[in-house]
Amino acid sequence: MGKRPAPYAPRRSKGFAPAGRLVADRIRAAGESRGFAVARVLTHWAEIAGADLAAIARPVDIRYGRKGFGATLTVLTTGAQAPLVEMQKERLRERVNACYGYAAVARIRITQTAPTGFAEGAPVFDPAPPAAPRPDPAVVAAARQAAAPVADPGLRDALAQLAENVMTAHRSKRGTTR
Repeated sequence: MGKRPAPYAPRRSKGFAPAGRLVADRIRAAGESRGFAVARVLTHWAEIAGADLAAIARPVDIRYGRKGFGATLTVLTTGAQAPLVEMQKERLRERVNACYGYAAVARIRITQTAPTGFAEGAPVFDPAPPAAPRPDPAVVAAARQAAAPVADPGLRDALAQLAENVMTAHRSKRGTTR
């Protein structure tokens, strides 16, 4: 009898792997070293805390107590913003617990630092602002031409902007955008 060929691991996907899958283990390890069982708290902080609170505070770590009665989330902010964060602690706790799916965080501790920067060189997890699309010059010219008969310059500019928005929206619905 002949030998059987060596079994090969089945290929699970064709083509390239998403970049998120390549670094997922490292992100999870970095988050777990700071107590974050769910890395989503770090990576989606702006959506969890809200844009206004995320701009002035960021999560530092989560410490679990010895008796297991809930964790303490430490949030870093500047001294001037600390009272604002303090007033929103309960709402923030509810939103973080909603991210975990259970009441994981029992307390939130606010740590203040200098306004010039944070002592730790931690990466910023803010998403890049979306790039504003440039309007098509033909659409801008057509909108200005449509509003040209109006004598009042403020009203003419407002109508030209409105016409540009309507023409751009109409084009995107037809699928003829750039």
